[in-house]
Amino acid sequence: MFALVDCNNFYASCERVFRPDLAGKPICVLSNNDGCVISRSDEARALKVPMAAPLFKWEAFFRENGVHVFSGNFPLYGDMSNRVMTILGDFSPEMEVYSIDEIFLYWPDEEAGFDTQELGTAMRTKVMQWTGLPISVGFGPTKALAKIANRIARRFPQLDNVYAIDSEEKRLKALKWMPIAEVWGIGRKHAKRLQREGIVKAYDFTQLTDYWVRKNMAVIGLRLKHDLEGKPTLQIDDIQQKRNIAITRSFDVNYTELEQLKERITSFAVACAEKLRQQQSDCSSVMVFIHTNWYNDSRPQYSQSIVVRLPFPTNSGIEIAKFAVQGLEQIFQPGYFYKKAGVIVHELTPTSQRQMALFENSDPRHDSLMRSVDRINRHFGQQKVRLASQDQKRIWKMRQEHLSKRYTTNIAEIMTIKA
Repeated sequence: MFALVDCNNFYASCERVFRPDLAGKPICVLSNNDGCVISRSDEARALKVPMAAPLFKWEAFFRENGVHVFSGNFPLYGDMSNRVMTILGDFSPEMEVYSIDEIFLYWPDEEAGFDTQELGTAMRTKVMQWTGLPISVGFGPTKALAKIANRIARRFPQLDNVYAIDSEEKRLKALKWMPIAEVWGIGRKHAKRLQREGIVKAYDFTQLTDYWVRKNMAVIGLRLKHDLEGKPTLQIDDIQQKRNIAITRSFDVNYTELEQLKERITSFAVACAEKLRQQQSDCSSVMVFIHTNWYNDSRPQYSQSIVVRLPFPTNSGIEIAKFAVQGLEQIFQPGYFYKKAGVIVHELTPTSQRQMALFENSDPRHDSLMRSVDRINRHFGQQKVRLASQDQKRIWKMRQEHLSKRYTTNIAEIMTIKA
């Protein structure tokens, strides 16, 4: 038996934990730089606020309808996530953290003879009591079916946020209800193709032949089909594996000089390298893009990108920044007012499986150097140690005009209670 536990409207719920006065009121949480909506409370959903709604277009609506807006407080959300995952780990012999707000739990056959409703309710009660966060629990004989069960638990209030697909009748009923485009692992591209073939529901997908699925969707699609049929074959890494890491930002002012953009691209590349090291990966290609302000019709527009193939896989900030700047120099055009730029690292491979080239390789001294830089920055604060080509006086600070306190990760911002 598997269970997929999902924190309901996670970011918005985290904000409400420390603001009980917002119970029953609409809440929206914004992305980096207060760009667009990335989490909505049920009350905000009822007001028809869409995901990815840009703040500058919806700000007046939020004021008129009493929607409480928060900047993304990711240190708080990460800490609350760790607390939830630690609590849930006590309920199962095995667990896989799928995302910041989702976790798979697993029980082998000899330990799966429990009442799913009772166990799911116990999970919800303990998590709510210890963290104040609401969760939904879906049980199933495979991960894909547990995911669908979770969706059903969340969709129908009468189920009290707990549902189990524990019979063939329930499996077929769930598959006939679930739209193919919403099935875990299908993706937008495959969904469109399947819909053109008349595959509307998850049940229709399971009626396809293994040969057709393997031919058109490769082995991952075939594993998903078997999972939906009740045969546990799908591994979470098959879907979760990251294909790239991106750091992009809109500038607070327009940049016109190459040197200005070089500093920004260097900082973005260094940040990408840090994320690579966190997940113990290397990259073999770097994409750099720049563009002007598309919303300003009074100035000439320019947009360009380039992919730079690296001569060797690396996660060194020094090396990735060097190649990213080389790419920037090839696409930069003078005479434009640049508003946004970014660096995306592609072709990620595990650092432990790094392949050595015959003539040129990553400098081996960088491994220990980068570890030391990461250690110092973790201890003393982000960006304390930088490359000389980065602006030493500039603190990379996002626009966060609606930021709540870091209640659980900063002692200076801990909650105060007046008794």
